[in-house]
Amino acid sequence: MAETLALALVVGLTACSSSDPTGSEGAATPTAAHPDAACALQQLTAGDGIHFGVNLDWGSQSVGEYADLLGAPPADVVSFSPIPWTAQEREWVTQAADQAAQVGAAHLLTLEPQAGLAAVTDDVIADVVSLLQEETDAGVPVIVRFAHEMNGSWYAWGQQPEEYVATFRRVAAAIHQQVPGAALMWAPNYGGGYPFDGGAYAAPPGSAAAGVLDTDGDGAVTGFDDPYAPYYPGDDYVDWVGMSLYHWGSAHPWGENEAPEAGKFVAQLTGAYSGLGGDDTAVPDFYADYGQARDKPVAIPETAALIVDRGDPVGQDAIRQAWWQQILAPEVHQRFPLLRLVNWFEWVKVEQEVGDTVHWAVLDDPDTREAFRADLPEWIEFGSDGCR
Repeated sequence: MAETLALALVVGLTACSSSDPTGSEGAATPTAAHPDAACALQQLTAGDGIHFGVNLDWGSQSVGEYADLLGAPPADVVSFSPIPWTAQEREWVTQAADQAAQVGAAHLLTLEPQAGLAAVTDDVIADVVSLLQEETDAGVPVIVRFAHEMNGSWYAWGQQPEEYVATFRRVAAAIHQQVPGAALMWAPNYGGGYPFDGGAYAAPPGSAAAGVLDTDGDGAVTGFDDPYAPYYPGDDYVDWVGMSLYHWGSAHPWGENEAPEAGKFVAQLTGAYSGLGGDDTAVPDFYADYGQARDKPVAIPETAALIVDRGDPVGQDAIRQAWWQQILAPEVHQRFPLLRLVNWFEWVKVEQEVGDTVHWAVLDDPDTREAFRADLPEWIEFGSDGCR
């Protein structure tokens, strides 16, 4: 079962830009965290609620406009950025942080080494550190999601476990040493459908990478191998664990508007899903293995339900609502206390694997927005400027 393929980059922002950041060699000893940034990071794991944030379509909407539609500031806002940066890409990251700061949100910065892991040189890491220092010095909390969905076969950093772990550790060590107001998130894709055969970056049979990924030792990388463990950088390098978890429909090929089965979200989070999409019970329990066992806060940095416009707004809204109600169910709040952050993918975009435009967003339509806001429980947490 194929999962999320290409995701969009930040292509434009509407906030006023700040001056170009300058490079820095970094400090030789740990730097003190800016009190506002450190406080805001702690708020994301404080209390007993789940924080709600957004993957925003930056080209068509500002964070402030989104907050007005939601009726509350998001707890965090996600941006996608390739590295190494051009001057313009670096400026877009700064603008995203500025917009997050305006509503009291954290900045979940997704770094995408599109030229491959070898392009993440020491100079590139130093540039990342320099910009993060500027963000956190301004009081903006940052969670860096480095090279997400690395277990997939659709990204240039995918299915290269040894290189990925080594690079993640280098990035994490530099950020932990020099930017204590920032945190690192490790975030694979949900393991159903692993190893996602047919992708451009699938580990070649017989390669060293395939040998590492063959966790059951049967000579091949299959759905019975662990889709998470070979890519885990280690507890000392990871502050948050997260997983992309979408409702793409009932079964591959995707593109049909189909309601999620009851309990699907929880079953996939815990490695217990077996249903219309197949038997995924070989997939490990992500929450137990990477949240509970390691005492890490858990995030769903990307989620939404697939809708292709078929001229049935009532039926389409019922599918969306069925998915968000599973995520916002009392059982989720009570059973998963380490689940601290959920981000809705608020985009309308063409998806390659569907061959059509998918309407992931829920706030752009007034009726859908009203239903979504009405279903937000009291224990959902939003952004706050209480630390600033």
